[in-house]
Amino acid sequence: MDLAAEYNNRALVPDHPEIIARWRRDAAAYRAAHGGDLDIAYGARPRNRVDLFPGHGGQGQGPLIVFIHGGYWRSFDKSAFSHVAGPANAAGFDVAVPGYTLCPEVTVADIIDEMRQCCLHLGQRFNRRLVVTGHSAGGHLAAAMAATEWPLYGARADLIQACLSISGLFDLRPLLATPYNDDLRLSPAGAMAASPLFWPAPSRIAFESWVGAEESFEFRRQARSLAAAWEGLGLSCRYEEVAGENHFSIGDLLARPGHPLTRRLLELAGA
Repeated sequence: MDLAAEYNNRALVPDHPEIIARWRRDAAAYRAAHGGDLDIAYGARPRNRVDLFPGHGGQGQGPLIVFIHGGYWRSFDKSAFSHVAGPANAAGFDVAVPGYTLCPEVTVADIIDEMRQCCLHLGQRFNRRLVVTGHSAGGHLAAAMAATEWPLYGARADLIQACLSISGLFDLRPLLATPYNDDLRLSPAGAMAASPLFWPAPSRIAFESWVGAEESFEFRRQARSLAAAWEGLGLSCRYEEVAGENHFSIGDLLARPGHPLTRRLLELAGA
């Protein structure tokens, strides 16, 4: 198998520049129309900022939904994904969209720690549980949050109520054989240590892994892997392939009211 080709989503989706440009336009339009509490600091690094979009007519009840952006831990910014908050906001849920420091300035392990710091900040500030979701590298980070032993960080054990990963990567070892590792700088041991597939499974959490049916074999295998492993250990898990969607087109489906992916996220949040 040509792992470099399997993980090169930009080559597999020739129209990705148009899709990414649409993300940025739609995100800017959403901020302009709905505002939000932007660039809340959760840590010391410049990108340790989170945007909070309040639910329409909500009273701060129920869990806070956290969407983590992708980009192979080395690109993109939270500002390209504000619009994914739309349907959840319309349903009354507050949505947080965090940023994080990118590789190679930091390691993947550092980014996992930054997202933990963000979740701790949000949990303490709002005294609410979190439903974590994210796309691609964000799907990996969402699963890492679901598998974190939060009492070790001084937080309630059930800080994460549910996790919905979109096109997530859970075993980072194949990336050692790709050009992306020039920026990620993963060693074999570091790749395993940053892979939720090899962590102790969480308890009492709903976990779902969704992926585009048009994505590469490796991305679909990765998406299945964690759901299968955790289901085998007794967790409530679901794996779903979304017909007609590639790695980029699936990236902002949560911005579409009524889409099955959006409906499922809201159900996990208790809608």
